[in-house]
Amino acid sequence: MELLQSLLLALIGVIGIPSLSLLSWAIYYDLYRSEIPPGFDSPLKLRGLHCLAIMAFTAGKCLELLGVCRQVAVIRFLQSFWNPRADPSLSSKDLHFDGVPVRVYQPKTPSAGPRKGFVFFHGGAGMVGSIAFYEDVCSKIAKETDSVVVSVGYRLSPQHLPPAQYKDCLAATIHLIQNAASHGVDPSKIIVGGDSAGGNYACIVAQKLVEISDLPKLRAQVIIYPYTQAMDLNLPSYQQNSSMPILFRENVAYFGLKYTGKDPSLLGQVLKGSHVPDSMRLKYGKWLSPDNLPERFKGRGYKQVPLAPYEPEAYRQLSETLEADFSCLFAEDTVIQKLPETLIVSCEYDVVRDDALLYKKRLEDNGVKVSWFHVENGFHGMINFFKGCIFAFPTAVELTDSIVDFVKNL
Repeated sequence: MELLQSLLLALIGVIGIPSLSLLSWAIYYDLYRSEIPPGFDSPLKLRGLHCLAIMAFTAGKCLELLGVCRQVAVIRFLQSFWNPRADPSLSSKDLHFDGVPVRVYQPKTPSAGPRKGFVFFHGGAGMVGSIAFYEDVCSKIAKETDSVVVSVGYRLSPQHLPPAQYKDCLAATIHLIQNAASHGVDPSKIIVGGDSAGGNYACIVAQKLVEISDLPKLRAQVIIYPYTQAMDLNLPSYQQNSSMPILFRENVAYFGLKYTGKDPSLLGQVLKGSHVPDSMRLKYGKWLSPDNLPERFKGRGYKQVPLAPYEPEAYRQLSETLEADFSCLFAEDTVIQKLPETLIVSCEYDVVRDDALLYKKRLEDNGVKVSWFHVENGFHGMINFFKGCIFAFPTAVELTDSIVDFVKNL
């Protein structure tokens, strides 16, 4: 409750309007815009969490319109109030790996030999999130798997446009591989992973590393509800969960445009897919086809929607979003087939659920060993809510436990 009170007080102090007005707007927006499917088992708790997010983003947008600061600056400020206590069984050090800030978590108990290493990339659309915000997640992984966990504080957009984010993640990972012994890590047992945008970076880092022949191979990758493509935002999950908190379909496109520094007026083209040339539709269509999804995921009112006619100007402005450095699903088979053993985590009520499922299919088709954990009552961003507050979700515990179990069994 102290955290929630702090967040609310910060919102009131920063934006300077009565809290009741801000809260009333958040409740109205949530009830008017959100559509929580009947099968979800904690709708009131999720609505409460969504209202807090709406209040934060509204405060940020107001300040941005007033010319005070960027919206993301307000979100980052509010996230800084989330300050979990360090686990007493772990030591943690703030370091720099090849110039990239990291926090290294290590069990205090002596180990008989080198430990596994887990390089974690946080989520947040490449614009928010931090090492501190993911303290609980990384501490749980380090403690319960007896591993060394490196949490990477990569540069954030819009101050640093992509590909700065994945390049920082790659640099930090390579540094750990090359200096594993000094951190008590076995260089042959290094894992990369992350959630949401961080899951995308983990995919890209793993793809880049298979092309570097003079480094030990990654032991595994852990991909948690990633976005993997920017071509088709009308897949079943995008329709079924289009208004499911806390990530709406239109916000996937909006945040993607803000992240890449593009004009938000391109939102319509992204949503309908008119930025995709015919040649790419032909090449990538076989990987994006709903036919690659199990039948169970094509219900709940899904209707196949073809991409809109191609608009060359839209492609000119958005072409990089269709490259493998952004849409990791589009990497060539020669790269995919060299990837390490993988855990993919997907959530039923997540707008980007099918991005994870399609990447899973590509890995399996190329002979990569894949473990899959599907959270039936899961939603996007839930990994941070497995403990310690009124917004804790039992399914978030299941999610984090699946990561722990996978790492322990490697």
